Amino acid sequence: MVELTLPKNSRMVTGKTWPKPEGAKNLRKVQVYRWNPDDGKNPSLDTYFIDMDSCGPMVLDALIKIKNEIDPTLTFRRSCREGICGSCSLYINGEAHGPDRRVTTCQLHMRKFKDGDTIFIEPFRADAFPVIKDLVVDRSAFDRIQHAGGFISVNTSGNTQDGNSIPISKHDADDAMDAATCIGCGACVASCKNSSAMLFVAAKVSQFALLPQGKIEAKDRVLNMVAQMDLEGFGNCTNTGACEVECPKGISLDNIARMNREYLKASII
Repeated sequence: MVELTLPKNSRMVTGKTWPKPEGAKNLRKVQVYRWNPDDGKNPSLDTYFIDMDSCGPMVLDALIKIKNEIDPTLTFRRSCREGICGSCSLYINGEAHGPDRRVTTCQLHMRKFKDGDTIFIEPFRADAFPVIKDLVVDRSAFDRIQHAGGFISVNTSGNTQDGNSIPISKHDADDAMDAATCIGCGACVASCKNSSAMLFVAAKVSQFALLPQGKIEAKDRVLNMVAQMDLEGFGNCTNTGACEVECPKGISLDNIARMNREYLKASII
């Protein structure tokens, strides 16, 4: 589990405690990490009380309620609400995306928490994921890794072969599709004690390495993507397996083994 790392020369302080809603009987206490790099203040944990009788069923609904009705300055990121965009990445009660499995933050139900529980919400923490403000982190390092080699070059002159006409074994097709379900949320990095991005990079390498269309550029792809990963400051993999446990799409560690084989093969050819 990754330790909460504070900005340099700062310490966590107790923030503002907002009043409880009048007449509310079904309350949840939510403590949220707050930090604005522009005001020069230390990061803080602000405390909010959510009336669950007037709130949606998801943890994300609680944050939306806080922003819309209590504190409009709260900053967080959301988009699809279907677990496919990866933008709602949050650390909840010490776990990436919270205490449930195979779900993202936007799919995490409040019923996962008992009456009287305090819900702690923090941003993903890694040197390669600097906090922009409050719960928003900069995950553009993933984009740069993808740009380094996570693609194929296709001749679109009019003679392009239809992908559906290329024979591929069912096993390879299934494994490639499983790897391609990675949404780039960063839970693997946030849950790894080394802040390693190996599972993300391995998924992107594997989805092409298993298919004929990815064979031509396989050598350059794995070498360039791993080099960019190291350049971004991610740690190395020590096979603790926390990334696979916390991954909302269940990306397997087998992909890391495959990427290591691809990297070794590319290094000696």
